[in-house]
Amino acid sequence: MVASWEWDDTLFSGTAAYYERGRLPYAPGLADALAEALRPDGKGRLLDVGCGPGTIALSLAHLFGEIVGVDPDHGMIAEAGRRAAGRGVGQKTRWVRARAEALPAGLGTFAVATFAQSFHWMDRDLVAATVRDMLQPDGALVHISDLKTEHRVLGGLPHPAVPYAAVDDLVKRYLGPARRAGRGVLPQGTPGGEAEVFAGAGFSGPRRLVVPGGQALERTFDDVVAWVFSMSFSAPHLFGARQEDFEGDLRRLLREASPAGRFSERGPDTEVFVWRKDSSGR
Repeated sequence: MVASWEWDDTLFSGTAAYYERGRLPYAPGLADALAEALRPDGKGRLLDVGCGPGTIALSLAHLFGEIVGVDPDHGMIAEAGRRAAGRGVGQKTRWVRARAEALPAGLGTFAVATFAQSFHWMDRDLVAATVRDMLQPDGALVHISDLKTEHRVLGGLPHPAVPYAAVDDLVKRYLGPARRAGRGVLPQGTPGGEAEVFAGAGFSGPRRLVVPGGQALERTFDDVVAWVFSMSFSAPHLFGARQEDFEGDLRRLLREASPAGRFSERGPDTEVFVWRKDSSGR
């Protein structure tokens, strides 16, 4: 991670309850694209590192015989368990509260390990090397994120766009100009360069996939408020006693942007990199 920042257990505190409603979905064809790329036999084990409320793990549950999700936030683990039970896959899923740096934690070996917009929060060299050792000889590491270079055009949709810039300004007005992250700040954001880390850990590849999104989404005020409170840089606890005031100002801002109470959005494309465990013996 960034040298001046240290992880702490408040990073996503209180955000889990807002994830399902607030976060934009991954591209609808993601599971099918991964099934084509990975060719799972339905019996293998999936490790989802930084699993959050189980978003990716549960979307892939039908492709594997067992799912293990790991996340340090107790709220995320509880939410993942609740959602797994609701989908009828509780018996094939296991949710472990632990930091990725605590792996392998006696969890055994896996056919596939996934990181869905979580890897940047970790000691990346350590975690990549550890996960490589947890994969079976033909195993795959899959890095998943929204396509960051994409510009989504909203032309033809019935409602205004979410006023993200104004929302960001409001967050900064309450929390200060530096991006908050747990008890610290990340003025320059989180690191990139995942390819160098994975290659250095002994993975080969990658195979890149872009799964198209673009589906029209309708978002309510409650959806946007949930999105704000699902983010690490605007987690509810960061506002302290001012959370209610902030939410009131946020809702007023949203009402001014869309008096009808609806926003239009397009789902993002999903970018996937599939890395293979290097068979050279590294």
